[in-house]
Amino acid sequence: MCNLYRMTKPADAIAALFDAMPAVGANYVEVIAPTDPGLVVARRNIQAMAWGFPRSDSRKVTGEPLKPRAVVNTRSDKIGSPFWRTSFQRRRCLIPVTAWAEPAGQKSRMTRTWFSLPGEEVFAIAGIWCNSPEWGHVYSMLTVPGHEQMEPLNDRMPVILRCEEWQIWTDGTPTAAHELCRIWEGLLEVEPTDEPWSDRTVPQEPNTQLSLPL
Repeated sequence: MCNLYRMTKPADAIAALFDAMPAVGANYVEVIAPTDPGLVVARRNIQAMAWGFPRSDSRKVTGEPLKPRAVVNTRSDKIGSPFWRTSFQRRRCLIPVTAWAEPAGQKSRMTRTWFSLPGEEVFAIAGIWCNSPEWGHVYSMLTVPGHEQMEPLNDRMPVILRCEEWQIWTDGTPTAAHELCRIWEGLLEVEPTDEPWSDRTVPQEPNTQLSLPL
């Protein structure tokens, strides 16, 4: 599953690319991990939301509620479950991405391997969103079985959408949208690095833009 991605283009460039209203006043970061704010395109607006739907749980013995955890990925074969169904039917969005990362190497020494589309500075991943009581506006990525170039790092990958499929995903019927949930058939650009997987020691400076209510 994808737990890290980057989006390095400014919000106004994303608005122009996706023919959407620019974000005004939203805080977001360029390298996004679970619960971080990232940019999405929802209902023709650029919006900053937290990455991950909150899922609540409780202690088995005492029943005491636990802190919600972020569910950042939505399996395409699970979208009919009560947790995802309404968002998939009514609130589909586009997630602008420059590249996503998978961990490589030994558990204590994992590094980041980045995956992107050759020749594409930004592409769109299929997403869904909701307005949660816990964290406000949140989003999740759709995933499918992984591309052969991702072996042996991960057996699943995000759903990548071609530009001619963007409107089908956001405005089409659930059936039409679900048909877009397939393994990417083109080549991927693979960039192994020495970057530590969990390197979050230097806080990122958030970009500040205006946020439009949804």
